[in-house]
Amino acid sequence: MRTIGKWLGRILLMLILAAAVMYVWKREEIHRLMAVNSLFSEDKIVHNFSNMNQAFLTRDVARGDGPVSALPQGPNADMPSRFADWVEQRSVTGVVVLKDGQMVHETYYQGTSPEDQRISWSVAKSYLSALFGVVLAEGHIESLDDPVTKYAPSLAGTAYDAATIRNVLQMSSGVTFDEDYLDFNSDINRMGRVIALGGTMDSFAEGLSETFIVPGAQWKYVSIDTHILGMVIRGATGRDIASLLSEKIIQPLGYEASPYYITDGVGVAFVLGGLNIRTRDYARFGQMFLQNGMYGGQQIVPADWVAASTVPSAKTAEGKLHYGYQWWMPKDVRDGEFFGIGVYGQYVYINRPLGIVIAVNSADRQFKQDGVSDSNIAMFRQISESLQ
Repeated sequence: MRTIGKWLGRILLMLILAAAVMYVWKREEIHRLMAVNSLFSEDKIVHNFSNMNQAFLTRDVARGDGPVSALPQGPNADMPSRFADWVEQRSVTGVVVLKDGQMVHETYYQGTSPEDQRISWSVAKSYLSALFGVVLAEGHIESLDDPVTKYAPSLAGTAYDAATIRNVLQMSSGVTFDEDYLDFNSDINRMGRVIALGGTMDSFAEGLSETFIVPGAQWKYVSIDTHILGMVIRGATGRDIASLLSEKIIQPLGYEASPYYITDGVGVAFVLGGLNIRTRDYARFGQMFLQNGMYGGQQIVPADWVAASTVPSAKTAEGKLHYGYQWWMPKDVRDGEFFGIGVYGQYVYINRPLGIVIAVNSADRQFKQDGVSDSNIAMFRQISESLQ
């Protein structure tokens, strides 16, 4: 019995030592995985959304050495009567409102500040759309009707084999992808664990094999579609997204601070939702789109791309929000009104006829409840109309 006890003790000690060695060897991956599992918890979400670089691999999107672009202070504007209730209900952390290019409102909540670099989530898709328009205009891509495999040949034989660039821009790839954030085993959450454990997004995309309909036949929001656009840009230009976005978009906008991307294990930017930017700088991006791609006297994004990407073109269902090229439009489409949306309440809202840009960051854990999106758009419209 003593011999058996000694052997069991030795085995237990070896297991403990092995676990300790594994933790030391993989502690960064374990830390990131734990961060993913608690990312949206009520007591951590606000801090996490302003400090994603503490939990994940990241890469700067350099703002360059140029001056910060002017963001003139206009007269302080009164917000609508229900604004304060809306801020509390939607767990808003930052709001910047521009009217005719002047900042007329700026507030921060829940211990955040103007210097916080806030996670974009899917507002990053609208940034990538802007970059895509530049790359297309420069001639790196011949046609939106080219197959994605022309520029990303590793996708041949995958679920994306028959999809065109236009299909993917419009979220109409037909690829089967479960976007349920509340399901641990959904595709979107499996993808999150790939990021956390230092895997590669390209390999994840190349592993998708199922479609539910032929490309172009039906709109369905599939976040991984945006990663495919990133693969197309990288394949067409031979460059990485972070440096391209820096050169073509961020530096000309004169941001206050260099944004950063969350990346996968080989440094590829998480283009579908991994940008982290100050709220004022989100507003600068919106102002550029309000001005048809112009900012600081420079045409940053081609005007024809701004026009094409911000009008309904995808086959969305009746009674739902409309979609263009990685930009959203309201259910009751109004000329010159469009927005980028990210989960948990991130928005860049543009109302061109009224000269309004509203950048909002939030930590809204009820963002998927019925009517939340409608109430947010209603608030943005109230703000816009109150400033006339």
